[in-house]
Amino acid sequence: MTGVLIRSTRRDVLVALGSFALGALAYLLGLDRMWGSGDHASTGVRLALLGVACAGQLFRHTAPPLALAVVVAACAADTALGSSLPVTGVMIDVLHVAALDGSRRLHRVIRAAVAVITVAVVAVVAVLGDWRQSLGAGLQVFSLLIVPVWWAANIREHREGAERVARMAELDRRAAVSAERARMARDLHDVVAGHLSAIAIQSEALLSAPGKDPELVRTVLKSVRENSLRSLTEMRTMIDVLRADDPVDEPVTARLGEVGRLVESARAGGLRVGAVVGNVDGLPVAVDVAAYRIVQESLTNALKHAPRSEVSLVVERQVRRLVVVVRNPLRDGVARGTGTGLVSMAERAHAVGGSFRAGPVDGGWVVRAELPLGTAL
Repeated sequence: MTGVLIRSTRRDVLVALGSFALGALAYLLGLDRMWGSGDHASTGVRLALLGVACAGQLFRHTAPPLALAVVVAACAADTALGSSLPVTGVMIDVLHVAALDGSRRLHRVIRAAVAVITVAVVAVVAVLGDWRQSLGAGLQVFSLLIVPVWWAANIREHREGAERVARMAELDRRAAVSAERARMARDLHDVVAGHLSAIAIQSEALLSAPGKDPELVRTVLKSVRENSLRSLTEMRTMIDVLRADDPVDEPVTARLGEVGRLVESARAGGLRVGAVVGNVDGLPVAVDVAAYRIVQESLTNALKHAPRSEVSLVVERQVRRLVVVVRNPLRDGVARGTGTGLVSMAERAHAVGGSFRAGPVDGGWVVRAELPLGTAL
């Protein structure tokens, strides 16, 4: 901010020096006369008034009210002696800059003052003279006061409009970044909570098993291997999406047709899963992925919070919607989760225009998601 003020002051100093030099030259060459003005002051007095006006010009950007007050005072004295072009030119410049870069309040005050002065001048000339003179006075005031203020108002309006557009673009950019970060967090949670949590739970179940049945060991290790490979595949897909110049909305790494893998993994972790899955061919991609992730998260939560229990999974394809229902018993003394998984499932259902509910029902925990199919039957 200090640097901007310093640059602005240097520029104003150059403008003030240039205005004084050109004005002094105009006085020496006799080019300072304006219409109807007489020579009622010496060149020294004129130069002094011009110097005061140029001194106010030094603050036209850093302190517009002060600059305007100084220049208006100098211009009033100059008008009393017979208006001269150099002082009037400085006044027009400062008036324009104050209306352009001043505060909103100063801008409104300037516009109101210019309007009042214009009407007053026209009225006074009309009363003291005739209507022809009042028209001429009105044109003079219009050119000296209204034009610079009107010009500044137009520039200011366009500038503020551009700033509003830039702010909206920045807000849109931040919203897009936030949405992308939320999607990335959701996908990462699916990988970590879905596959890696299953690996940890299955490994713990195998280690705590009293007897090491070779068939059970083989089943659990097979499930651990599949979950490991699956998590690596999904992580690579996520990394490819992040590196892509034009990433897709959702990395399609799992479809509801592969829900059998989730069921087998849950059974390897000790759950007794009864699954009823209808026809899931030809589902919309977004619905397909959302349903798969909801089933995955629900079974993972059942492994955590209702180990070695009976779980029912129903995936029913209706005419206009896909219904997913997962039910498991409530267990006392089991640590509660953070709720991140429920939030992720709800976000996925809402993202495709569906509904989501999860909570205790008749002594059990029920997850129910209804996802619209649109025109896809």
